Amino acid sequence: MPEAAVAPMLASAAGTILAFDFGEKRIGVAVGEAELDQAHPLTVIQAQANAERFAAIAALIAEWQPALLVVGMPAHLGEDDRPHTMAARCRRFANQLHGRFGLPIDFADERLTSLDAEAQLREAGIDAREAKQHVDALAAALILRTYFATHAPHAHHPNP
Repeated sequence: MPEAAVAPMLASAAGTILAFDFGEKRIGVAVGEAELDQAHPLTVIQAQANAERFAAIAALIAEWQPALLVVGMPAHLGEDDRPHTMAARCRRFANQLHGRFGLPIDFADERLTSLDAEAQLREAGIDAREAKQHVDALAAALILRTYFATHAPHAHHPNP
């Protein structure tokens, strides 16, 4: 079945926003407020079964009542615009979020966010074993900060 296209939707980015660093093994989650231009790591969802993942996401949505969900979209470094191997999976994850929760979805460039998160944790003196538990949530916060810097006034959602 083809992926849904992403169409512009003029939606306010006002309110709470949850951001996701999607991975096959872990999903980092961050929370932020566009008006304050702040993003904070929230949690890492480690469940691999879709039912468990989406149950954890549903609990976060119920708790935080976000106005928008942002999904990190991987891209290759360099000037070519080839899609990253994880791009289709991230888009499918975004479509599933929209389909299950009916919230607007937007994307933010996630290039190097995991590497930046690892470097920040190292600089903070956190050892590699401890850092592994937090890197995805911090990467999600960096994705949300990128979103605030580049896309905050407009949101998008996948067409149903």
